[in-house]
Amino acid sequence: MGSGLFSKKQETVSEEKVTASATTTDNETNSISSSDGKTSNYDYSSSDEGKLVDETTPLKSAANGKADSKVTVDEFSTLPEHDANILREQVEVPPFKATFFTLYRFANGSDRFLLLVSFISNCASGVMRPLMSVVFGNVTQIFTETGNGSLMYDDEHYYNGTYSKYNESDYEAGFSNYTDYEQPQMLSDEEFNSRVSTLALYFVYLGIADIVFTFIGTFLLMDRGEVLAARIREKYLQATLRQNIGYFDKLGTGEITTRISADTTLVQEGMSDKIGQTTVVLATFLSAIIIAFARSAKLTAILLSVIFMIMFTMAMASKGMIKCFRMSLTGYSVGGTLAEEVISSVRNVQAFGVQDILAGQYDEYLIITEKWGLRAGFALGGMVGIMWFGVYCNYSLSLWQGSRYLASRELEVGNVISVLMAMMMAAFCASNIAPNLKNITTAIAAASKIFATIDRQSAIDSSSSTGATLDSVEGKIELKNVRFIYPSRPDVTILRDYNLTIPAGSTVALVGSSGSGKSTIIGLIERFYKPLGGNILLDGHDINNLNVKWLRRQISLVSQEPVLFSCSIFENVAYGLIGTKYESASDIEKRELVNAACEQANALSFIEKLPAGFDTDVGERGFLLSGGQKQRIAIARAIVSNPKILLLDEATSALDTKSEGVVQDALDKAAKNRTTIVIAHRLSTIRDADLIVVMSKGKIVEMGTHNELLSQEGEYFGLVEAQQISKMKDEKRAALMGVASGVPDEDEKLIEMVKMNTEKNDLTLARTKTAASIRSVSSVVLAAKEEQVPKQSSLIELIAFILKLSTPEHGWMLVGGLSAFANGLAYPATSIFYSSCISAFGYATTDPNSMRQTVNMFAGLFFMLAIVQGILFTITNAALAYVAQRLVRRIRYMSFRQMLRQDIAFFDRDENSTGALTSTLSRDAQAVEGLSGATLGQILNAGVNVIGGFILSFIVSPKIAIVCAACVPALVLTGYFRFSMQARFEDSIKKTHGKSAAQACEAAAAIRTVVSLTREDDVYKTYHEALESQIKVARPATGVSAILYGLCQGIGYFTMALAFWWGSRFIRSGEYTVTQFFITFVAMIMGAQSAGIVFAFAPDMGKAQSATASIKRLMESVPEIDAWSGEGEVLKDVEGDIEFRDVHFRYPSRPGVPVLRGLNITVRKGQYAALVGMSGCGKSTTIALIESFYRPLAGQVLIDGHDVSELEITSYRSHLAMVQQEPVLYAGSIRDNIKLGSLDPENVTDEEIYETAKQANIHDFVSSLPDGYNTLCGSKGVLLSGGQKQRIAIARALIRRPKVLLLDEATSALDSESEKVVQAALDVAAKGRTTIAVAHRLSTIQNADVIYVFDGGRVCEMGTHQELLAKGGKYFELVQMQALERTD
Repeated sequence: MGSGLFSKKQETVSEEKVTASATTTDNETNSISSSDGKTSNYDYSSSDEGKLVDETTPLKSAANGKADSKVTVDEFSTLPEHDANILREQVEVPPFKATFFTLYRFANGSDRFLLLVSFISNCASGVMRPLMSVVFGNVTQIFTETGNGSLMYDDEHYYNGTYSKYNESDYEAGFSNYTDYEQPQMLSDEEFNSRVSTLALYFVYLGIADIVFTFIGTFLLMDRGEVLAARIREKYLQATLRQNIGYFDKLGTGEITTRISADTTLVQEGMSDKIGQTTVVLATFLSAIIIAFARSAKLTAILLSVIFMIMFTMAMASKGMIKCFRMSLTGYSVGGTLAEEVISSVRNVQAFGVQDILAGQYDEYLIITEKWGLRAGFALGGMVGIMWFGVYCNYSLSLWQGSRYLASRELEVGNVISVLMAMMMAAFCASNIAPNLKNITTAIAAASKIFATIDRQSAIDSSSSTGATLDSVEGKIELKNVRFIYPSRPDVTILRDYNLTIPAGSTVALVGSSGSGKSTIIGLIERFYKPLGGNILLDGHDINNLNVKWLRRQISLVSQEPVLFSCSIFENVAYGLIGTKYESASDIEKRELVNAACEQANALSFIEKLPAGFDTDVGERGFLLSGGQKQRIAIARAIVSNPKILLLDEATSALDTKSEGVVQDALDKAAKNRTTIVIAHRLSTIRDADLIVVMSKGKIVEMGTHNELLSQEGEYFGLVEAQQISKMKDEKRAALMGVASGVPDEDEKLIEMVKMNTEKNDLTLARTKTAASIRSVSSVVLAAKEEQVPKQSSLIELIAFILKLSTPEHGWMLVGGLSAFANGLAYPATSIFYSSCISAFGYATTDPNSMRQTVNMFAGLFFMLAIVQGILFTITNAALAYVAQRLVRRIRYMSFRQMLRQDIAFFDRDENSTGALTSTLSRDAQAVEGLSGATLGQILNAGVNVIGGFILSFIVSPKIAIVCAACVPALVLTGYFRFSMQARFEDSIKKTHGKSAAQACEAAAAIRTVVSLTREDDVYKTYHEALESQIKVARPATGVSAILYGLCQGIGYFTMALAFWWGSRFIRSGEYTVTQFFITFVAMIMGAQSAGIVFAFAPDMGKAQSATASIKRLMESVPEIDAWSGEGEVLKDVEGDIEFRDVHFRYPSRPGVPVLRGLNITVRKGQYAALVGMSGCGKSTTIALIESFYRPLAGQVLIDGHDVSELEITSYRSHLAMVQQEPVLYAGSIRDNIKLGSLDPENVTDEEIYETAKQANIHDFVSSLPDGYNTLCGSKGVLLSGGQKQRIAIARALIRRPKVLLLDEATSALDSESEKVVQAALDVAAKGRTTIAVAHRLSTIQNADVIYVFDGGRVCEMGTHQELLAKGGKYFELVQMQALERTD
């Protein structure tokens, strides 16, 4: 990477090293200009080139681009064999060797029958062409043996290749061959016309048959291809969903998206229209050989040597191409994972301004893909060159050897012509296999990866029906001597001989520092992983012997980072009913259960405020809701099924204190009569637990009740003390508790308020005020905004766009284009050579030496043409393959950067989900590639052939040419309509594909939630329905396309019929010679056939047009908040004063829901300001507006008195640092992730990293790991606990040394001890800088200079901790509910 901040060499990670450098001029550095004129430089040369990438290749760090670590032969080799086998079983994927026939492995009986019909139809279509050569030979026979006086014959001389001396024998009907060359018979005009008309009708019959067979073969293959590809997608998703969680720890979500969208498309192309075209070509090839043998076995056997050379070349080249394509696909699949990881965390990316850094790392994977793509392209170019060399050698050899047989009278003219035509056709077919062979070999390479996953036996298979089920479940859980190591981190032992008994119906809380093994316990109970030793028992039964799906249906899990699916609130909660007796209940019954669960979870109040209520779409990953709202819906989903076992992993960490109190009361009630395991850092939520287990480093250090552990004054006592609200003296605390005891329990009161809906009057009043406010401010702004309709680009504009995009390769394009132009000119030359040879054959019996001399000359010219064509075809394909691979890389790189350039509102839209965008990166560039390289060379070649053939025809015999040309518009129009229809069809299919790909990506990204809900079958069903609708949309369009393609093929025969019938009249009259006729005929017919070849690529052209239009729209998209523009004021010195002045705001994706309604806050330089309030009241939105993720509809956000919207966005954000509620890490080392926050990552020293890590209280933990700061975080930080991730995220923010520090629940995932240390560090870090913190755990913000209490998008209270306590208002209630005391 030329401009990346971490330009380190990637380590060799494959089984073999490739030391050869790319055969391209990769030393140049190309500049890519975006639509706004900003230039991004990236170097095509990279140390990564030449490296083999396979399934063992680790993810590169998104933070620095180097490989995560050097992959050894066996990373489990240091462990005992028993342990290594258990871990290896959970992560390894056995390789699958795909063959062509395995592409159809999921075809059923009816599919096979239809495929057989299609195969027979395509074979029949292919046979039509060689039969044409028989008719052609017969017509030639008539033309060369028939004449009249007007042709100026005498008894001794020969003109125009016809004989002047005829015998008197009768002309026998049919297509007999003559043995008496010296006395040919002259036919009468009537008989001559009758013979020619009959043969012309044969051409018509062949054309009609070809139309019918082509339609049947094309339609059935394309339709079955769509069906079977959908089946492969379904099987792949189904197989992915049944895999154990360890498999996903090693595999990125982006790779799954790439496989299910782009790779299955490659498979579909390879087993549908491409194999159909290949079948036609092979049928033509074989039937041509058979016909040639029937005419002359001896001559055919000699000519077969050239055919075998062509086939041998194809076999050898295709073998290497398969390997190259496989490596190219593997390289991009890993890059696709990086892209998915980055796009899904785009807020974090933009906040730290690391778009270019991450785009550079993505480009390093594109370098690998490009390298192997180039090798495949060059191999294809060499193969095509050798094949065309063979084609023209075949012409040369057939003419040379045929003339010898004619001279010796071993063969007759008709036989030689038939063999010549048939073998020409066979050689031509062999050369045309190349472009389709590329698609088929690519399909096989793609299928290998897909089928490897489909066939993988999961270590813990949730789809398996094996395993026992219990008639009843009490809920007693026992862990006996459990040992555990994560498969993705085999060098760190998590649990050592762990023992714990949880009585049925009890509530047990697990507390302790982050990384102590708490979440691991839940993962083992859910059977996400296999323990290395010991037993986990449910009611005395080992869970390894129980059915996995049944077990998970007895358990409900609420994760630390709640995952919602992109559907309505009702559907999200109803997913909790899967596997219960209510799964198939009526919609009314389900809604009653969902309503009750949401009421229990304190979610009903905010749901009812939404315009669509329970039918509100939550957006991708629930982004349209606040963290607290998401967590309440997740809790409702968990309790709606009334499970026997409830697992709560920080279930209330994202809730405000008021909601937490209500929800905790609901959870306490829900916990009665069921086993509940709670992981909590906020200790107020577990003080009533029956048993509290304190853990440290995978072991239990204390156990007891809340009061028992307090009295011991051990570890737990220290944790509680760390969370006490300070500055509340004993008297004050006692007074508060007294007040609390003198009134009904606040939690009970709030629950009753929700149940009785007593907030209606307040809500009505608030809504009235809001409506009045919005009508005067927000609605006016929204009404004034014009909805921008995307501009539709014409085909010419799209071509110009692609040409501009490939500007650095214009030289290569010129070379490839000129070579293709010269290739095309060979066809008109062939027509001259060929027709001259036919004329010379007329001298075979009277002057064989003259005939042989003439034919030998043209045979030599054909051999010369063979050499020239072989070289030119190699240059054409190699040059255009180079252009194609560079263009594909540039499109992907620029598209990725352009995506990261967009503002956050762009990613909020449904069509721009992570899955859809990742799929776009893969599919669109791939579609453009499909119309380049060998395919583009053939299209250019055919275009020149058509034009050159027409010009030559009109020069030689204009009267014949003009009639033949009349058929060409019909040929062109049918091809154009097919292309146009295909483009529109591809556009609609792309939208459907994007939607289904997004569903698959969402399921893979939330795999833990999917399997814990046992949603696998539901996800499969939803995906299946999406694909079924896609097939229904595709079928009519496929039918029309097949009809048009059939017409394209048939019109060629009709043109031949017309040409022979019309030309015969001019030959008979003597106006044109036989030589003139055959020059015109061959040039015109080859031109028509080439035009047909062009339109055979209509599907590719349609996909390319749709993809180019999509790319162009993205490139021309300029966001409202543009980090590239460079416009705006750059502040030299930032003090850190933040002010909101009457700010009104609604999310662009949800304009009907007001979020901020006239917000006014002021935070002075160096102040520590805290934002507290109910979930959904606008706290996180305030942080987003400070980061300038959005623009307010009205009002101003100011920094040091400057309107944020008028500042240069990149320089402005460089003064900010943010720690999000759900921390985001990338697949790289801990060191890389921390360095990513720095403004100058290249010059960050280890001492700075250590100091920052110490401030975030993560240094000791990291130092204790075997690899220290080089320890991998895994994709999205999956290899670390929530608390560890959050502390690394805090370190990343602190190393930035920001003027303004934004903390959105920055310590929500920390245990009490870590929180206390980190909070002290944050307090120190806040000195001299402005800090704005969103917090629900009030102990973290009690020392704040000012606390703003939010309610309904406004500030309802403000002041210091003590001032707000004295007021006795909302803040007072929140503090009171978080007081930790001994329970009675």
